[in-house]
Amino acid sequence: MIGSWWGLALLAVGVAALAMVVTAYAARRAGRVSVVDVTWGLALAVLALAAALAGTATPWRRWVLAAMVLLWGGRLSRHVFDRARGQGEDPRYAELLAGAGPRAAVRKVYLPQGLAICLLALPVMAAAHWDVAVSWLVWVGVVVWAAGTVVETVGDAQLAAYKRDPDRPRVMDRGLWGWTRHPNYFGDALLWWGIWLAGGAASGWWPGLVSVLAPVAMTHFLRNVTGAKLLEQTMSQRPGWDEYAARVPLFVPRPPRR
Repeated sequence: MIGSWWGLALLAVGVAALAMVVTAYAARRAGRVSVVDVTWGLALAVLALAAALAGTATPWRRWVLAAMVLLWGGRLSRHVFDRARGQGEDPRYAELLAGAGPRAAVRKVYLPQGLAICLLALPVMAAAHWDVAVSWLVWVGVVVWAAGTVVETVGDAQLAAYKRDPDRPRVMDRGLWGWTRHPNYFGDALLWWGIWLAGGAASGWWPGLVSVLAPVAMTHFLRNVTGAKLLEQTMSQRPGWDEYAARVPLFVPRPPRR
């Protein structure tokens, strides 16, 4: 058991570092850096399980957090793996590393991803270290996490069905994609707010204040950096995109305008 906060922090750093080393080896063998997208969910799932086993705080809440992150990470990694099977390098990483040296992937991909894993682990570490202070917030967090999981899963399924349809329209605007241009990214951000509520906010004001960096960072990156905004640089070139973007919001869902 690890009774200190710094001990849990070292555990997070160790898991993230090991995950990135294994990923770098796998990426070199596969010939594409985008392997790291599969590692992302798996590394956080392993970290949540390790925190549940090693933590000293309220036992039932540690395992609730572990289950939430395990289900999220397992589903996401499986989805990314199936989507990328047989594909080449992700255009995002190809553009990021274009013209860079052989070690650029360490500086531009593996190190930032490892640090991001440690940052997102803050609510999980809070649940492993501090006892529950507000138990009803744990269950509010579970509800928010479940809502985000449903939105992300349904959005991914609807997009997969759209890609299989030979008579599909030029721009995907069906189902949840008629309410937000990126339901999968919004659902991912929403479920991490649920994880924070259950793990950070439910532990008290100080753990909640420290660990709120995790969902804030996740929302920022999904909306403004590596997610929606980056993807739209290529999607906006499609015919009909401007009309779609005028009707449907970028991130937070709302009924589409006429």
